[in-house]
Amino acid sequence: MLAGLLLLTGAAGATALLIWLQRDRRYHSSDSVAAAYDAWTDDQLLERLWGDHVHLGHYGNPPGSVDFRQAKEAFVHELVRWSGLDQLPRGSRVLDVGCGIGGSARILARDYGLDVLGVSISPAQIRRATELTPAGLSCRFEVMDALNLQLPDRQFDAVWTVEAGPHMPDKQRFADELLRVLRPGGCLAAADWNRRAPKDGAMNSTERWVMRQLLNQWAHPEFASISGFRANLEASPHQRGLISTGDWTLATLPSWFDSIAEGLRRPWAVLGLGPKAVLQGLRETPTLLLMHWAFATGLMQFGVFRLSR
Repeated sequence: MLAGLLLLTGAAGATALLIWLQRDRRYHSSDSVAAAYDAWTDDQLLERLWGDHVHLGHYGNPPGSVDFRQAKEAFVHELVRWSGLDQLPRGSRVLDVGCGIGGSARILARDYGLDVLGVSISPAQIRRATELTPAGLSCRFEVMDALNLQLPDRQFDAVWTVEAGPHMPDKQRFADELLRVLRPGGCLAAADWNRRAPKDGAMNSTERWVMRQLLNQWAHPEFASISGFRANLEASPHQRGLISTGDWTLATLPSWFDSIAEGLRRPWAVLGLGPKAVLQGLRETPTLLLMHWAFATGLMQFGVFRLSR
C-alpha cells in the first residue's frame, strides 16, 4: 500500500508521506480537535479547494458525474428532504452542531427560511462562518462544545449535524445532547462517517492499520457504527420518536477522489497560497486515499440518522 502511494505521488508525494507518517495529529482532548480545525481554517486550503462545505458531496443514486461543489450543496438538500426539515414552517429554530464555516447553515436559512444557530469547537471556524454570512440572513454562530451544549432543553425545532460524531469521545453523551435540546416532535438530521459494526466482521491486519491512520491523522478518538450510534440515540433519556437510519456510502463515495482532483482542477487555489500549501495538500492526500479505500471496501460506511415524528 505504501509503495503504491509513493509511485502515485512521486518525489514530492514521498516527502509529504514521510511527514504524514511522522506527524502526530491524534485525538488527545477537545482542545486537539479545536486546534486541528483552527489550523485547517486559518491556512485557507480547504476553503480555497472545497468552498463553503467541508463535508462530502451527494452524487445521486446511482452516482453520476456532478461538479464537486454542486455535489456538496446537493448533499444538504438531500439530507433536508430525507430528514423532513423541508416540512418545518419558515422561522423554525435549527441548531447546526459542528457547523464548520457555515455552508449548511446558510443554505438552511436562505433556501428554507429557517433560523439557524451554528456551533463549533473551533474559534477560527466560527470567525470565518460569521465573515462569510451576509447581513440579514437568519443564522449566527457561537463557539461551543457539542458534548456540553450551553443551551436550554427543548429549544430547537430541528437539530442538524454532519460529520461531527467521529470527533466525539463519548458517543452516548453526544446523542444525549443532540436530543436534549430538541423539542418534542422536532426533527433530527445527522450524517456521519461510521465504521463497520464488529458483529459484521472483525478487522484484519490491513484494516487495523488503515483504521489507526484514519483515527490518528484527523483527530478522531473513535468511529461509531451505524447500528451503534442508532443504539445511542435510542438509549437516550431524551429520545421521543422512532430513529431511522440509511447508508449513503455509494452516493458520497466519489467525494474522496474529487477532494484530491480539485487540486488539479484549481491549481492556482493551492499555488496562490505558497509552497507550504502545496506540501499541505500533498500531506493530506494519503488520508483521503485511505478514506476512499475504507469506504469502498466496507470498512467504513456513511450513515444518516433521523427522528420520525
